Amino acid sequence: MGSKTKFIPQNELDHQLDLCNHIHAFWHEQNITPLAYVETYGCQQNEADSERIRGLLSQCGYAMTDCAEGADVVVMNTCAIREHAEQRVFGNLGALTHTKRRHPRQKIFLCGCMAGQTHVVERIKKSFPHVDGVFSTHHLWRFPEILKRVLFVGKRIYFTEDETGSIAEGLPQLRDNGLKAWVSIMYGCNNFCTYCIVPYVRGRERSRKSEDILRECRELIASGVREITLLGQNVNSYGKDLDEGLDFSDLLSKIAAIEGDFWIRFMTSHPRDAGKKLFDTMAAHPKIAKQLHLPFQSGSSRVLKAMNRHYDRPHYLSLIDYAKEVMPSLVLTSDVIVGFPGETEEEFEETLSLIETVRYDALFTFIFSPRQGTPAASMDDPTPKEEKNRRFDRLCALQNSISEQIHEAYVGKTVRCLVDGTDKDLLTARTEGGRLVRFPGDPAWIGQFMDIKITGSNTWSLTGNIE
Repeated sequence: MGSKTKFIPQNELDHQLDLCNHIHAFWHEQNITPLAYVETYGCQQNEADSERIRGLLSQCGYAMTDCAEGADVVVMNTCAIREHAEQRVFGNLGALTHTKRRHPRQKIFLCGCMAGQTHVVERIKKSFPHVDGVFSTHHLWRFPEILKRVLFVGKRIYFTEDETGSIAEGLPQLRDNGLKAWVSIMYGCNNFCTYCIVPYVRGRERSRKSEDILRECRELIASGVREITLLGQNVNSYGKDLDEGLDFSDLLSKIAAIEGDFWIRFMTSHPRDAGKKLFDTMAAHPKIAKQLHLPFQSGSSRVLKAMNRHYDRPHYLSLIDYAKEVMPSLVLTSDVIVGFPGETEEEFEETLSLIETVRYDALFTFIFSPRQGTPAASMDDPTPKEEKNRRFDRLCALQNSISEQIHEAYVGKTVRCLVDGTDKDLLTARTEGGRLVRFPGDPAWIGQFMDIKITGSNTWSLTGNIE
């Protein structure tokens, strides 16, 4: 696979949109409004990709539905990060044989990260004959072409060739939420952590042009969006493949300068490339939420080296120290893997001690899952599953205790929150640090920033009232 970014020419994108119009006309002539269901697994980047898939389907004349039953098109946008996610996909994919039998017109597609793995594609070909099409993340922009060929030719189709990653601007998007928006600023990853499949299925890092990102952000803010989350496998690498002389911190500053009342968040930062400039930029702009997701994965420098993470424990802790120094109210979250091949009990204890030192607001915790094709999958792994489960439970218990203590400290404080929805008879909101707050109020408040006095807490959320 090459490393040079390919920007899809406008004439090729226009051709795909013309195909959308042809499909739309086909259904219109039959006086049918077809239904489409898109099921998303995995990360926020997959969510953003699904918004584009729904946008293209809408352009093709499809109305969205919330289940596969009766849908004319089903798209499963998949994740390959962990084995459990893959097995869920295969199980749900198998169940679609029944929906297709009851609705023979139904067309089924599998896309996303799993579609970038050769062994998955071969399994689909051999064991899932009811699947009509498979396409990888690199071919998402060609979905209208794929859909039309399946509809009118009737043969199974596979767009899974390994090729240079591309960027396609201007694809229609159908967003689930008018208040919050995902904005992809780059795609792919160059880090090749030994446990991670992402660089193999999403390709090398490639950045969108800043003018396109800024235009999208301005349009979103003008439409009423109050929270924008910038997405990338490693947002701190943004711009390295462009000739703009602009890095991620510079991009953040430009977005923060857009007029309007909104928050900016971003996912995900890699400690290898995070530094003082980023933290100083966050501290300097009120619109940049004081929330940082900085995965550490392990508290052991030896394990980090085996993971090919390009930093060690002291370096990571120095980043945290500086970030807290310039942003005392910073909310910290992270990812951690338990049971990486060869991790000893002492090295696991180093992970626990790092958690106690940093005191994260929340953690995303995982037991190591070997991914075919990655170096870690072939590493010697002598630790029994039962021991890994024991360590996992200890880690979760520690973090839950810390989260509960941190949340207790909110009680009695008044915090600015974005009211974003309902939960039964209560409203929901998020603090600047992304903490969930439930409180009584008027649904007309949804979409507003409000000051909420925190009156209660538990491990996972807060409760409050409007004074």
